[in-house]
Amino acid sequence: MGLIVRQAMLIAAKDTKIFFKDRFAVGFAFLFPFLFVIGFSLALGDVEPDDEQLILTLTTNELPGLSQQMIQSIEESSGGLISSMEYNAAKAAVEDGSLSGFVAFPRDFTDDVFTGRPTSLEVVVQDATPQTQAALEGLARAIASRTAEIRTAVRAIGQLSEASGDLVDLDLRPLIQPSEVLLYFEAELVGEVKAVKATNLTLPGYLTMFVFFAAALSAEAIARERQTHTLERLMSNGARRESIILGKFLGTSYRGLMQLAALWIVGLLAFRIDLGVAPAAVILISVLMALASAGFGIMLASFVSEVRAAASLGVLASLTMAPLGGSWWPLFITPEWMQTLAKITPHGWANTGFNKLMIFGAEFSDVTNEMIALAVFGVAFVIIALWRFRLSAK
Repeated sequence: MGLIVRQAMLIAAKDTKIFFKDRFAVGFAFLFPFLFVIGFSLALGDVEPDDEQLILTLTTNELPGLSQQMIQSIEESSGGLISSMEYNAAKAAVEDGSLSGFVAFPRDFTDDVFTGRPTSLEVVVQDATPQTQAALEGLARAIASRTAEIRTAVRAIGQLSEASGDLVDLDLRPLIQPSEVLLYFEAELVGEVKAVKATNLTLPGYLTMFVFFAAALSAEAIARERQTHTLERLMSNGARRESIILGKFLGTSYRGLMQLAALWIVGLLAFRIDLGVAPAAVILISVLMALASAGFGIMLASFVSEVRAAASLGVLASLTMAPLGGSWWPLFITPEWMQTLAKITPHGWANTGFNKLMIFGAEFSDVTNEMIALAVFGVAFVIIALWRFRLSAK
């Protein structure tokens, strides 16, 4: 085992020296990503989050009664965050798209509450954002909770009346004065919404893209060595097959890690990117991504024998997985089916992890699944490479 590791490290060192002698390869690996990051960051500018004030609408189907008093109480205490509207007008507004949704009281709401009959609130939405729908449903649950308190009080009075043998009129509606506040609405500001730096989106995405791109193109170099019988000569000089595969893997990993280190350092110093509350998680995801990309490059080389085929396959694979995996745009703005499809690529897991940490303030434990997925991809790529890798072009 020690011999295999020593031979692999020598092969990796040889490949790294050859890489740094190739100016085009160095420029593509280190300079080209910066041009993409700078260009797209300037084009996007800082991303201002959509933080429009959410105004919820309440309406009722009944004539003046308990629902009217509740709507009035909520509207007056909301500071303009709750508005009331006539039911038919609200429904028409939802249908024509000028209103995203509303909560409606039923026609017999007051009678149902004071007689103990079941009642329900109607939440009407159409093309509403998940945030709006959740807010309307939350408002409906709060009203339902207050309604349950009133119904419980009615039942308690009724039971006490029956127990005392004093049969009284249980219609308690006159006891609630029109001016009584039945429900309060409170809004709390939890913090100012800050713009997201464009480089926090573009740098991780293009970093992921170019690390895998460079690794995929390493398949071309391996195919060239196979055609020129360089790999066979290494075998004739005592190198083991496993040493050659491991050496190619380590060499590609070295280059990937150097790419990552250079891009992150420049990103921190020049672009002032924010690594979030768990920078160690960002670093670990980066390392796992570099290892997975190295395995990916060796795996591609195991499927092709000609240089042109290797180059074409590397470019095709990279340009397919990059947009699919969220390197060109954040996955969290894409449709759900695309987010699901991205999980078949290591890019998708890496970019999701970076976005969680650098955009949404996730902690280390929040990206455990992304780390495990990248490790699984890396191991799977290496296993396939060990199974299929050939040293001869024949």
